[in-house]
Amino acid sequence: MVSEPIRVAIVGARGKMGTFTQGLIAADERFAVAALVASGDPLEERLRSSGADVAIDFTVAGSGASNGHAMLACGVRPLIGTSGVSEAESEALDADARKRGLGGLVVPNFCLGVWLQQRFALEAVRHYPHVEIVEEHDHKKRDAPSGTAADTAWQLAAARPGDARDVPIHSIRIPGLYSNQTVIFGGTGEVLRLTHETYGVDAFGPGILAGLAYTAVASGVGRGIGVAFEQARECAP
Repeated sequence: MVSEPIRVAIVGARGKMGTFTQGLIAADERFAVAALVASGDPLEERLRSSGADVAIDFTVAGSGASNGHAMLACGVRPLIGTSGVSEAESEALDADARKRGLGGLVVPNFCLGVWLQQRFALEAVRHYPHVEIVEEHDHKKRDAPSGTAADTAWQLAAARPGDARDVPIHSIRIPGLYSNQTVIFGGTGEVLRLTHETYGVDAFGPGILAGLAYTAVASGVGRGIGVAFEQARECAP
């Protein structure tokens, strides 16, 4: 018996990532577009009338948390891809979702490589006393540091108990770049660089699809694409 597709509302549908996501969903029989919500559209009104199971948010940096609460209020599970959602805001979304018997996911970056880079960095930070982050994006990116770099820095700082130092972030915004991040560790007579480079939106595709599938069955709101990739691996034939 073929199950019904997961109905997805795309919030920020006219932007680069929203347009890309439309194509991903159209090519995957597990999902169907329930609504295309553009900037200026009445979010809750569109969600309530859409019948969506999941809403993916690709809007303006800083709006992800409030949009997530609006989605939950409509009975729709949020997948927040918009940057700027803090750890405290993620926890508040989790509490809201659990109160409503729903789930969701906050994703600072959908790339498999970034998730792996962060995992490797968390191992390295146990051994190196000095670490800094360099993140590079096109000059049109509005926020600096990026949500990915801020999330990486937070994870690294949390992994160094007893060390109150913040992890410095250096942001570069120049034409020609797309999205790169390097975590640099310094030790006695050596340097370790963990670099991830992105060359286009296709890099985010597997993570977006994994995130949608995870969000449709999640309990509470998690953070990071890792849980979705792990679930996808467990479900693979």
